Amino acid sequence: MRTLPALLTVIIAIPALAACSAQPADCEFPSGDASSVVTVEGALGTAPSVDMPTPVIAKATEVSTVIEGDGKRLDSGQPALVDVSIVNGATGEVLQDTGYDGGVLLAAASESLPPVTEALECAREGSRLVVVGTAEDTHQGQPIPQLGVAAEDSLVFIVDVLDTFLPKADGATRAGNNGDPAVVLAPNGRPGITVPNAEAPEGAVISVLKEGDGPALEEGDKAVVHYTGVTWADEEVFDSSWEKKQPAIFELREGALIEGFLDGLVGQNVGSQVLLVIPPELGYGEQASPSIPANSTLIFVVDVLGIAE
Repeated sequence: MRTLPALLTVIIAIPALAACSAQPADCEFPSGDASSVVTVEGALGTAPSVDMPTPVIAKATEVSTVIEGDGKRLDSGQPALVDVSIVNGATGEVLQDTGYDGGVLLAAASESLPPVTEALECAREGSRLVVVGTAEDTHQGQPIPQLGVAAEDSLVFIVDVLDTFLPKADGATRAGNNGDPAVVLAPNGRPGITVPNAEAPEGAVISVLKEGDGPALEEGDKAVVHYTGVTWADEEVFDSSWEKKQPAIFELREGALIEGFLDGLVGQNVGSQVLLVIPPELGYGEQASPSIPANSTLIFVVDVLGIAE
């Protein structure tokens, strides 16, 4: 499992300032002159062999399917494990890839790496796509000297959709406990947390708000989750994957996570939503950060979306 390579994040950061291009109502991007001339060989999940005449110039986003997957089509916001190769449309040079050793997590229709994430909303698990984006849509028409990308260069993305996960917890709703923080959900599943006007509990609280029927998380698993964290005393959100519009992958092992978070997730089923109240000794203790004061009791609402193999 890899994070996005450093050079790849350069491309992601630039278009975040620009509006995403409009998605077709029927969720079908055209396969046009730009995407159809790109030849790709190789198995899904392995580094592709790419051949194309240059320059490849896109006037709008184009998508061609090289391998048609048989999974369900992704919904907006749904996370997928993908491998990506980025090719300069002007030169045919492979600029960067994700390493092809487990994939990275991207959410369909998120603001990360357009137009790839837009095309994911039209994709099925098991597919390999050729996505060609304009210079404006992929890097806002700005040169990227460290990648050798000129201001006018289109970019070509080879996208393998390896696995997909839930967009939000879908388990059966369970009643919360009296005195626990109250949780209300937006239509997309994003939680709002109201802290009681009371002292924080001395011990940990683990409360299942939605009980999923998927496999149970085990120590050592790579859990795909959405989460929001709030401090009890300040009632301030200090971290949220929902705000980032990008779920996270956490390896469930000692040392990788604070003890209270690890204890609260191990044993939970995929599809569940869990409320965790973590006292300082199971959290960050006397450590302080700009967003978390020392000796803070922490509140998390965590949606268990899947397990990344």
